[in-house]
Amino acid sequence: MKVSIIGGGGLVGSSAGFALQCGGVVREIALLDVNQDLAGGQALDIMHGGPSVADQIISSGDYRHVPSSDIVCITAGLRRKPDESRLDLINRNTDLFVSILDEIARAGLKPGAMVLVVSNPVDILTYVAANRLGLPPQQVIGLGTQLDTIRFRSLIAQQLQAPPTQVQALILGEHGDSMVPIWSSATIGGLPLEKFAKWTPQVASDLFTRTKGSGAEVIKKKGGAGFAVGIAIRDVIHSIALDQGRILPVSSVLSGCYEIRDVALSVPTVVGRQGIVATREIELWPKEVQGLRKSALVLRQTLETVLARIGRR
Repeated sequence: MKVSIIGGGGLVGSSAGFALQCGGVVREIALLDVNQDLAGGQALDIMHGGPSVADQIISSGDYRHVPSSDIVCITAGLRRKPDESRLDLINRNTDLFVSILDEIARAGLKPGAMVLVVSNPVDILTYVAANRLGLPPQQVIGLGTQLDTIRFRSLIAQQLQAPPTQVQALILGEHGDSMVPIWSSATIGGLPLEKFAKWTPQVASDLFTRTKGSGAEVIKKKGGAGFAVGIAIRDVIHSIALDQGRILPVSSVLSGCYEIRDVALSVPTVVGRQGIVATREIELWPKEVQGLRKSALVLRQTLETVLARIGRR
């Protein structure tokens, strides 16, 4: 399987490339960037580690890689400022994103190829990608709240001094301010969080607040997130490449899940070789369902503004 990463010279794109190399699953990784020297340097650096990791083809270049790619991952975009919401990025990022989509369309996607959107605001841009490229909805996937979910789990594990891989918890909805923590199904090793001595409602509130602000915290401290985003991207790509059918909180254009339609946001989603295989309505508390629908409304309002600006196809 070949994965092309548009924006591969940047922190997120190169981190994704490195995570995919360490995973050793995909056969070929191509880093594409407007700064071809930077992408070339990142590809060379990753390639140098190959003998100790996996037999892969690591390359860089331009959109000529797109027609032979099984997955085109778009990470390119302007960075969010520490005090800026992801939705505030929309006016600055939409034109760039649309120009990338048009280049992809001109290059031509191979039949059945997936487009994985990572650029922010990811839910809005996932919808724009599906609309503009004219692909079946199952072939356009947004990273959505997969990143928020693994951040959430890591913070729960840290707080309760538990093994991170034993923590099961979800963030659904928007990858942004209206994201929804799903406490109703959160467990550690199969045990409800209430079974742990350090767990209190205040701890829960503090953990979610920190999760929601994690992106801004990382940006403030080191200039931008990279490593965890790369791992989140790898989670999705491996589920496609290995046809794992993992249930992941990724973003896609919904058509009735939790009675939400015609907007892209994250719900429990089966991801396999065909992309979005199915969405699952797990049992949620009423306030969690209400939060999801509120998230959809927030996104729909922004989406209408965006589509009026760029046009709907």
